[in-house]
Order: sequence, then structure tokens, then C-alpha cells
Amino acid sequence: MENITKETRRESYHVVLATLTERQKTVLAILQECGDMTAQEIASELHSRGITPPDERNFAAPRLTELADTELVQAVGKKLCGKTGRKVTVWSDVSI
Repeated sequence: MENITKETRRESYHVVLATLTERQKTVLAILQECGDMTAQEIASELHSRGITPPDERNFAAPRLTELADTELVQAVGKKLCGKTGRKVTVWSDVSI
């Protein structure tokens, strides 16, 4: 029974991946490559890769919300943001 559940989850995962925008795919790939990160850390990574002009958090945060809605990422904790000094959400990809 568990194998059937894993198989259907994997099939759903690939169906959802096909519907993602390029930015959503990039944010997901960054989480998969770098591990758990905040929206600001992802924005900084997008900027360092030359994908976005500044390292503005709003280039990543909306994509994380969208990815959470599709259950591809999840909030796994909080930490202090190095840029703002405020507590922020730490995100993780939901590997299958």
C-alpha cells in the first residue's frame, strides 16, 4: 500500500512541476541545491545568479507562497533575518 501512495505522490509531483513558471522552478531548484532558506536568502541567490537585478525579497516570497499552495515547499521554522533583524520563515522543499 505504501508503494502505491509513493507512486501516486510522485506522479502528482511531476504533473505539478509541469505547470510551474520559470521563476517558481528556479526558486524550487535553489531550495533543492542549497537546503532550507528564507525568502531573503533565496532572493540573494537569485541576484547572485544574475536572475534578478536587486536582491529584493519580493522576487522570492510570492513564489514561495505559490509553491507552498502546491505543496512543493513548506515552512519548517523561523530565524532572524540578517538584513532586517526580524524573525522570518525558513522554507524547505518537500522531496518525494
